[in-house]
Amino acid sequence: MKTITLATTNQGKAREMQLFFGNIKHITWKTLADFSGVEEPEETGDTFESNALLKAKYYAKKLNTPVIAEDSGLRLSAFPEKFGLKTKREINAKDDHDWIDQFLALIRDEENRDATFYSAIAYFDPADNTEKVVLGESAGEIVDFPQSPIEAGIPVSSVFLPEDADEVFGAMDKATKAEFSHRGRAAVQMSEFLSDLDPGI
Repeated sequence: MKTITLATTNQGKAREMQLFFGNIKHITWKTLADFSGVEEPEETGDTFESNALLKAKYYAKKLNTPVIAEDSGLRLSAFPEKFGLKTKREINAKDDHDWIDQFLALIRDEENRDATFYSAIAYFDPADNTEKVVLGESAGEIVDFPQSPIEAGIPVSSVFLPEDADEVFGAMDKATKAEFSHRGRAAVQMSEFLSDLDPGI
């Protein structure tokens, strides 16, 4: 079996990633919650892909283990200079419910609700410097109010309706979300790469 660490403390992201990669039987998973005292790196990349790879390399070298890191964000047509690489940090909120309340208040009067989610997933193994980066995206729109329970770490899932879908991300089952979501589409690409990895001892 090969052990790979998911470089996140975001419970929602970790849960999604483990679900998306759950069909790869020769890999076991850890998250940053299994380690202590590891500081976060400064995200200095200017793209989702560069930030994801930066984080993967940083944690892989700190923890001496293969790492998968993800960087994601939302771009809004009505606010091209906001969100993006700093989506979650754009709003100073006390919790996920407060974040989504402020987010919806910000766009309440906007006629253009078009939005695109992006997810870059990067793999790095410090043993042989193997690296891989993939990008998934999902275009859609922001609805007026949450249409599913607010999920920890990924509050926008309750208000993002992807193109050609009948429900928001947060209301989808696992298979449907893997098909429509930015993270699911990136994970499909990464799964193909991970499936071909040497399982090790």
